[in-house]
Amino acid sequence: MEFDLPVAPLFRPIDVAPAYQKVADAIEREIVNGRIKPGDPIGTEHDLVRQFGVNRSTIREGIRVLEEGGLIRRDSSRRLHACLPRYSKLASRLSRALVLHEVTFRELYEASMTLEVASIEGAVERATEENIAELAGNLARSEAVVGDAAMLAECDAEFHVLVAKASQNRVLQLAREPAAQLFYPTTEMIVTGVAEGGPRLVAAHRHLIDAIRRRDREAGVLWTRRHLQDWRRGFEKIASLDRSVEHMYMEHALAARRR
Repeated sequence: MEFDLPVAPLFRPIDVAPAYQKVADAIEREIVNGRIKPGDPIGTEHDLVRQFGVNRSTIREGIRVLEEGGLIRRDSSRRLHACLPRYSKLASRLSRALVLHEVTFRELYEASMTLEVASIEGAVERATEENIAELAGNLARSEAVVGDAAMLAECDAEFHVLVAKASQNRVLQLAREPAAQLFYPTTEMIVTGVAEGGPRLVAAHRHLIDAIRRRDREAGVLWTRRHLQDWRRGFEKIASLDRSVEHMYMEHALAARRR
């Protein structure tokens, strides 16, 4: 007796994007490729209904997607204009992707070693007096809250943003920002669980500011590496390097609520 064995399909079902997403994608392509410049008018909802040949609710949903991504804005007359995507919108979207992909601390550490070293190199070379003053202000706030894990974690995240800002390299600032959104939860966990974590963090920041003031690239890179290695050693004491950062932070937050 012969049996017909199932044959693996050659093709997969086509994933048809909803109409509002096609509208958003079409407008985004024109902005990204430069045919529509930041500040250029795109028209009104009525104009887009006519041009795309879809209903108003489809246009409104497509516009919502673009507004959330920072690619278009409305003026006082409700007309739509193209604009540069806001850093925070880009960062939040990519940070959500990192969370959804369940990135581990090891991955975060390895990427940060490259990006934070590049930031300090740029900061040592190009930081202005205003940049240094901002870093010094952050250090003073950090010293004042060294016993408060959540507040110190916020100051730490801000400190690294300020170092990147001092590099005067906007590509570098954008490149590091999504992963840097995960600095806060890891630092809070470390400062909570490791007694020496807070004071060592503040001391490292002090050395980094000093290196920037003295334009000492070698010292800046040395203390950035030491600071990140300390970060890793602190995390190893309380959690696994190879589990999702988000999952471990949720467990940490739940345990804290139970105490």
